Amino acid sequence: MNKYLVKLTVIAVVIFSFSAANASNKDTIKLLDLFGDVFDKVKRDYVEDVSDKELIESAINGMLSSLDPHSSYLNEKAFDEMRIQTRGEFGGLGIEVTMDNGLVKVVSPIDDTPAFRAGLKSGDYISRINDEAVMGTTLSESVEKMRGKPGTKIHLTVLREGENEPLEFDIKRAIIKIKSVRSKREGDVAYIRITSFSEQTAKGVRKEIKSLKKKIGDELKGVVLDLRNNPGGLLDQAIEVSDLFLDRGEIVSTRGRVSDSNKRSNATKGDIIDGLPIIVMINGGSASASEIVAGALQDHKRAVIIGTKSFGKGSVQTVVPLSTSKGAMRLTTSRYFTPSGRSIQAEGIDPDIIVEPAKIETVDTKKTTSEASLRKHLKNNNKKKDKDGKEDRLQNQKDMYEKDYQLGRAIDLLRGIHIFGEIVNK
Repeated sequence: MNKYLVKLTVIAVVIFSFSAANASNKDTIKLLDLFGDVFDKVKRDYVEDVSDKELIESAINGMLSSLDPHSSYLNEKAFDEMRIQTRGEFGGLGIEVTMDNGLVKVVSPIDDTPAFRAGLKSGDYISRINDEAVMGTTLSESVEKMRGKPGTKIHLTVLREGENEPLEFDIKRAIIKIKSVRSKREGDVAYIRITSFSEQTAKGVRKEIKSLKKKIGDELKGVVLDLRNNPGGLLDQAIEVSDLFLDRGEIVSTRGRVSDSNKRSNATKGDIIDGLPIIVMINGGSASASEIVAGALQDHKRAVIIGTKSFGKGSVQTVVPLSTSKGAMRLTTSRYFTPSGRSIQAEGIDPDIIVEPAKIETVDTKKTTSEASLRKHLKNNNKKKDKDGKEDRLQNQKDMYEKDYQLGRAIDLLRGIHIFGEIVNK
């Protein structure tokens, strides 16, 4: 009886979906009939009882996830969680993940979350969750296992490049509240950190820039935009953030099989920092929306990109609600291209200047000889006091290199661009 009902259903769908009965349609009907046979066999003979809903949802998810790592089926619960995450607050560990070779791959840990504090890194592969193998499960199933009641613990087994043995992590789940934009003053430089692109990101960047411009005043040399370990998010927010720093021209274009997928987004007049230099920082955890921003600013020669090659996710997913199940499907519908026509899919954004993470070793220069160390050297009668705080800036610079070498390089480069600009304009 089940087999009969399934066959009636799939045939009705085929008749409704196809207007012409050609050879291709007949082949499709045969394949759907095959699905009905398999469904009936599983229902009748499988070692344990399985619900119709579980089988159908698994079949749908298998169809979508077999297309690419980013297409999937979201049941009602997963769809609700996705909408909560987009708004910037959700429960879990705080990592952006994808599926790669049957394992869960960490795209990026999110700043100040349990996963970030535990030491998970971009490029890690999660092989076991609570000692259960990930291989053979779907991405949605793995994500659901990692989410849970705040305060409860989860055990992850992680494979990391360069490590001979798997790494073990015990992480306590928490409510993840993401403040996607953070900022601070670094002397005469405005530092903006974007951790992800959620609904309020562009508004947050505008607010922080305005605040830092007011604090720093006329001494502002430029902006360092930190997109390291930013896994992406909403396409429209990436476009709005890019638009803040561009006065004209294309930001991004998307192209797909369906004409509705072919879109072009252009900048509107007005640069929030009036042409001051920008340094954008990226790494292997910078993906999707963050690559759109980096690519747009790079192609327009509006910013210097430093760091390491980005992740390389150049596809756009459309979330299509399904009224029949109260769920949705996430379907890859197009590829995006930077203003120069580059597709970064599986290639990533190459930085203009490669700066690997590093720790500096200070060389003792106190023992070196200088004019001041020579006997009877002439005194400098015009020596002035350090009124502009040069010594403080040098110490802050040294401290920055020790804490975050890449950021120290970014700030130095920005100041160098500003100094060169002043020399050229004299």
